[in-house]
Amino acid sequence: MILVFRHFFYKNYVGLSLWPFIFLKNGSLKNDDVLINHEKIHLRQQQELLILPFYVLYLTEWAIRAICYLDTYKAYQNLSFEREAYVHENDMDYLYNRKTFSFIKYLWR
Repeated sequence: MILVFRHFFYKNYVGLSLWPFIFLKNGSLKNDDVLINHEKIHLRQQQELLILPFYVLYLTEWAIRAICYLDTYKAYQNLSFEREAYVHENDMDYLYNRKTFSFIKYLWR
């Protein structure tokens, strides 16, 4: 389910997946297939990690990378979950072909 909630976002962020919803900054983004695919990849990641562990791992990895890079945005860009979603967001068939826990290979790349 896609919901629009403009006050939920900081700076350039326009989409967020919180199981089972995709939140968007504005209604016109509902037509952005690449963004929606990116967020659906996150929903799949959340589902396969049984939701709560996804958030724990996401925040833990972000904190570790923020300390390593001394830059919170660079930490976000290098999260394994984000890297998988960004690499495959243009592939509309990716979720049909994706193997379980595919984000793991992006931990060390």
